[in-house]
Amino acid sequence: MFKRTHKQQTLFVLFVSILLVILINVAGSFIFKRFDLTTEKRYTLSDATIELLKNLNDVAYFKIYLEGDNLDANYMRLRNETKEMLDEFRALAGDNIQYEFINPSESSDKNERYETYRLLSKKGLMPATVSENEKDAVSQKILFPGAILTYQERETPVQLLKPQLGYAEEVNINSSIQSLEYEISNSIRKLFVRNKPRVAILQGHGELNEIWLRDFIKSLEEYYEVSLNIINGNFKGLQNKDALIIAQPDSMFSEKDKFVIDQFIMHGGKVLWMIDPIYANMDSLRDKPVMFGLPLEINLDDQLFKYGVRLNANLAMDIQAAPIPMITGSVGNQNQRTLIPWYFFPLSFPLSKHPIVNNLNAVKFDFVSTIDTVNSNNIKKTVLLTTSKYSRTLNSPVRISLEVLKQEPQEKQYNKSFLPLSVLLEGQFESLYKNRIPPAIANDSAIDFKTKSVATKMIVIADGDVCKNQVQKNTQNVYPLGYDRFSGQTFGNKNFLLNCMNYLLDNSGLISVRSRELKLRLLDKQKIENSRVSLQVASTTIPILLIITLGLVQFFLRKKKYNT
Repeated sequence: MFKRTHKQQTLFVLFVSILLVILINVAGSFIFKRFDLTTEKRYTLSDATIELLKNLNDVAYFKIYLEGDNLDANYMRLRNETKEMLDEFRALAGDNIQYEFINPSESSDKNERYETYRLLSKKGLMPATVSENEKDAVSQKILFPGAILTYQERETPVQLLKPQLGYAEEVNINSSIQSLEYEISNSIRKLFVRNKPRVAILQGHGELNEIWLRDFIKSLEEYYEVSLNIINGNFKGLQNKDALIIAQPDSMFSEKDKFVIDQFIMHGGKVLWMIDPIYANMDSLRDKPVMFGLPLEINLDDQLFKYGVRLNANLAMDIQAAPIPMITGSVGNQNQRTLIPWYFFPLSFPLSKHPIVNNLNAVKFDFVSTIDTVNSNNIKKTVLLTTSKYSRTLNSPVRISLEVLKQEPQEKQYNKSFLPLSVLLEGQFESLYKNRIPPAIANDSAIDFKTKSVATKMIVIADGDVCKNQVQKNTQNVYPLGYDRFSGQTFGNKNFLLNCMNYLLDNSGLISVRSRELKLRLLDKQKIENSRVSLQVASTTIPILLIITLGLVQFFLRKKKYNT
C-alpha cells in the first residue's frame, strides 16, 4: 500500500485547507448570513427595520457630525455605536445606505467654525457643550451629536443624543445608544413614506388655534398630512381621516359632534385627547394674587367614561415641578428674581418601558388633572405618565395663589405617589350611542352605524397645555414645543406627542423598537479608583507569569517527548 511521507501529508492538508477557504468564500458570495452572539441580540435588527431597508429604492446618505481627534470617551462610544448600527443597515440595504463622519470643528478659523455651527443649528441639529479640564483650567467644547440624512433631494436632522433632564452624561449616552436603531430607522421612514396618514386637528369648540399649535403641527407634517377640521354636526366631517387630535377645548360639544367622533372611533379611527377638566391660567395671577380653578363643562365626561377613563375635577401638585420666576428682593431699583418650583407645573419623568415613553425626557404639564381608569370590557389600559412619589391633589374649586411659593412643602401633605396623568387605551370600544339612537339613524347605510369598534387605540392626557408652544408677545414668533423660556430647558413634550401619534398610526411596528433595552456593561469607575494599585500590579505581572508558566510547560513537554 502506498504510504504518504510527512511532507506529502503536510502538502495535502494545506491543499485541502486552501480548497475549503475558496469554497466557503464562493458560497458566501451567494448565501448571506450574519450571526449575533450577544446576549441581548443588540445587532439583530427588528422586523420593521428590515422591511423598511428592503424597500429602499434610492441612496439614504448620512452626514454624521461626531468626529474629531479629541472626542470625549462617552461621545466616542456613541460615534462607534452609530457606525456599527449603520454597518448593520448596510448589510441589508447594500449601497442604498451611505455615510460619512465629519468634524464640524475641523477649521482653524474661528468665524468659519461658528458659521458651520450656525448652519447645523438652522438645519435642526441641537448642539451639546462638553466641559474639559486642561492644565488646571476648564474649557468648553461644542459638539453636534447628530446627523443630516439626505434622501431623494430631501433632508432631515437625526438627533443621536437624546438628553434626559437630571441624568448624568454617561446615562444619557447609554439611553441614546439604546435608541439608535429607532432614531435612524424613523428618520429614513420620515423621508421614504409618500402616502402619509391623514390627521385632523379638531376646531369649533374653543380648541387651541394654529399659533399655539404651530410647532406641533410643523413636527407632525414631517410624518402626516395635517388639517384643521370643524365637524359642525356633519356625519362625514371626519371622512377619510386616520386620526383625530382634540387639543384643549373649552366649549360644549353637541351630541351630533360627539356622535361623529364616536363613529369615527367605531370605524377604527385613532384619537389623541388633550383635555383640561379644570380651567386655570397663569395670566389670571398677573392681575390678582389669587384665582380659582373651576371645572370645565364641555360634555365629554360620559363619552370618555364609556371608553374606559374618568378625568377628575382636580389639580395635581408635585414637588418635582418646573420653576417660574419670583421676586425675592431688590438691589437698588432693580428687583431680584429667583426661579422657584411651581407645584402646579409637574414634571413627569417616565417610569414605564412602553415604547411611547421609554428613555424619554421629562414632560412638563401646566395645571394638570389626574385620571382614573374604569372597568370596560376588551380594553387594555396602560398608564404612560404619572406624578412623582411626592404629590397631592386639590379638588375643585381649587384655590391657586403664588403664596404657596413662599412656603416649604410639607411631606405629609404631598403623600400621594405616581398619580396617572396620561393613559393609553387599546382594544374594541363600545359605542356611547348603543341603544340610544332612533332606528332611522341606526339603519341608515350612509351613516353605517356601529355599536362596537374594530380594534383601535386612543390616548388620553388630562392637560391641554402639553401640546402648546410658547409665543413671543411682540413678534408672534413661536418657541419650540417643550421649551421653557424661564428655565431655558427643553422638555420632552414634543417627542412624547410625536411618539403618541407614531404609536397610534404606525402599522409597521417600528415604534416598538423604542422599548428595546440593551445592557451596556460599563466599568465601575468608583471600584476602579479604589483598586487602582492592585489592578495596575495585576495587569503588569499576570501576563508575564502566564508567559513564563506556558514556557515552562512547553519545556517539560518537549523534554519528556525527546527523552522517551
